[in-house]
Amino acid sequence: MPDDRSGTPNRRGLLLILSSPSGAGKSTLAKRLMGWDPTIRFSVSATTRAPRPGEQDGREYYFRDRAAFQALIDAGEMLEHAEVFGNFYGSPKAPVEQAMAEGRDTLFDIDWQGGQQIRNSVLGRDVVSVFILPPSIPELERRLRGRAQDSDAVIAGRMAKSRDEISHWAEYDYVLVNDSLDTSEAALKSILTAERLRRDRQPGLSDLVRGLNREFDLR
Repeated sequence: MPDDRSGTPNRRGLLLILSSPSGAGKSTLAKRLMGWDPTIRFSVSATTRAPRPGEQDGREYYFRDRAAFQALIDAGEMLEHAEVFGNFYGSPKAPVEQAMAEGRDTLFDIDWQGGQQIRNSVLGRDVVSVFILPPSIPELERRLRGRAQDSDAVIAGRMAKSRDEISHWAEYDYVLVNDSLDTSEAALKSILTAERLRRDRQPGLSDLVRGLNREFDLR
């Protein structure tokens, strides 16, 4: 966010990672958080898969061919990447760095593997990670079935994968048990607000304190 007097950012943007097993509510919470603060940038992934009808480059994904994607990896321009069903997916570094320089936060809706790669990247010190747990496994399955989007086989696959995903909860800075979307949303806002106010994310504090000390000297 710009400083009112100088027009320059008064803090460095941070990287907010949300992870959870499918059905725990992270995508809904991500949308609510961006509705609360429209300055938050959602991380748009790059992929080697072909665009689907209606998709636009830079909106749903950055669409790249395999050679271009590999070149980004080789140049260290991907914060994280993985191959899924024969296609590469990943998070380009350049748009994130630009947002950080502008004092804007970037939100990542990714799994634990992507989160781990970003925490181990050159931007790792700027990461705030949140893992979202369901209140129970029966409730997790109920939410997946409530979507009415997936077959029984797909739901069974998601449930089987959930156990491994949940096992990584302790790698995160914060953990929310999402038994109420409203309560979890409020907690997520509190986390982001507190992290934005950390001393090391307010570069103007040193100048402010020096100014206060000069004012003492003039008394």
